[in-house]
Amino acid sequence: MTNNYILHQEVSKHNSKDDLWVILHGKVYDLTNFLSEHPGGQRIILKYGGTDATGEFSQIHPREIIDQFLSPDVCKGEIHPDSTLATVEKAETEEEKQVRLAREKMPNIQEMYNTFDFESVAKNVLKPEAWAYYSSGSDDEISMRENHNAFHRIWLKPRVMVDVKNIHMKTRMLGTEVSMPLYITGTALGKLGHPEGELVLTRAAAETNIIQMIPTLASCSFDEIVDAALATQTQWVQLYVNSDRNITKAFVQHAEKRGIRGLFVTVDAPQLGRREKDMRVKYSDEAPEEMEQKDVNRNEGAARYISTFIDPSLSWKDLPWLKSITNMPIILKGVQTSTDAILAFKNGCQGIVLSNHGGRQLDFAPSGIEILPEVMDVLHREEGFNANNFEVYVDGGIRRGSDIFKAIALGASGVGIGRPALFAMSTYGQAGVTRLIQLLQDELEMCMRLMGAPTVQHITRDMVDIRNLKDHFVANPMDHLSHSAYERMVPRGMLSKL
Repeated sequence: MTNNYILHQEVSKHNSKDDLWVILHGKVYDLTNFLSEHPGGQRIILKYGGTDATGEFSQIHPREIIDQFLSPDVCKGEIHPDSTLATVEKAETEEEKQVRLAREKMPNIQEMYNTFDFESVAKNVLKPEAWAYYSSGSDDEISMRENHNAFHRIWLKPRVMVDVKNIHMKTRMLGTEVSMPLYITGTALGKLGHPEGELVLTRAAAETNIIQMIPTLASCSFDEIVDAALATQTQWVQLYVNSDRNITKAFVQHAEKRGIRGLFVTVDAPQLGRREKDMRVKYSDEAPEEMEQKDVNRNEGAARYISTFIDPSLSWKDLPWLKSITNMPIILKGVQTSTDAILAFKNGCQGIVLSNHGGRQLDFAPSGIEILPEVMDVLHREEGFNANNFEVYVDGGIRRGSDIFKAIALGASGVGIGRPALFAMSTYGQAGVTRLIQLLQDELEMCMRLMGAPTVQHITRDMVDIRNLKDHFVANPMDHLSHSAYERMVPRGMLSKL
């Protein structure tokens, strides 16, 4: 890198595919040769060629990623402090106007009574690319919707004449006492929904005394998120194993030194699922003329850049290596069969998360709650198993306190929420996430009281009826809140007719 100062006017001259400079955080980078390698596609770099792309860049990437992926020689210098960028006032687009008006008309936060209220508001106030990324599932989105629908096939068996004056929801998850059996799971690209991104979730988790799982692909840097936590706050980390194992080793050992208390290794994403809402949204975005060339990739959405470094060769033989580089408990995130649950236990993991990645990977993969009973049955038959040395978590589809109750009754140590926290964050910031958690806490308290379970330990399997849990052909009770919030996918040619 040189110490040259560069004027904005000079940068603006380099705005073609064969000569492309962009400004990121006050520095000028020549991305001409990087253009074809950019995991997120060429479109976004082409769009901001010759200009300052910091705002768009920061919505997706932490600042530190520049040094990880760009060689020092592509940095041409720094923007001169006295240089000014000529700007052209752009008229507000109809889309921007709709988002602005929706923000202005948002209901009072006290009118948010359930998770679907946040989702319905988020659908109107998020930018299209953010909504598409957060809300999309794979293919026909059957698994994504089934994650929630499966809870409707579990019925409750209330006990009466039990002293439930005092309800205690506290429990322990991987050794940490928490206010309730709920954590915020790792979800990527938080700044698409809020300028402070994952830091909002960190503060809300601290305020409500639940655990936050830090995602590998956060918009904020790992250290920023850890630095935002209270000294007494517990955080876990979600890990995509990198094809370069030295990168993974360095990250894991750094996380352990920073006090992270759980390593959740994602095992259900050797390749990303086809999330068509996310893929399609880019076609509505403005792009330079080069976009029409055949050699410019337009086939992926915001999720594409993840797949370039995830190691698809990850297998059971890699667990000894993972255990050798850390003393943190290792939990496999994305287990979807009882067979793999047993293998995780036999290979010395400390737990699993039953999850289909929020319905974003393999469509028609089972929901976590659906396979939970059979997983617990086979685990209990294994010699040496107990809920203290191998913890089972569930994520996907949790939208009510009663959903948490059902998961605990079937043997889960706790449950994770992803989209609900993102939607609450995107609409009302930290106050929204805090209210969301408090609503779930209130619902769980009510459910426990009406079920005759004064503590989490009193929630047992005989309190639920799961006879129809696996019967996909039976009629479900209609959940109008869910169906109203859900946005149907439609063929491209039908958009203008709706």
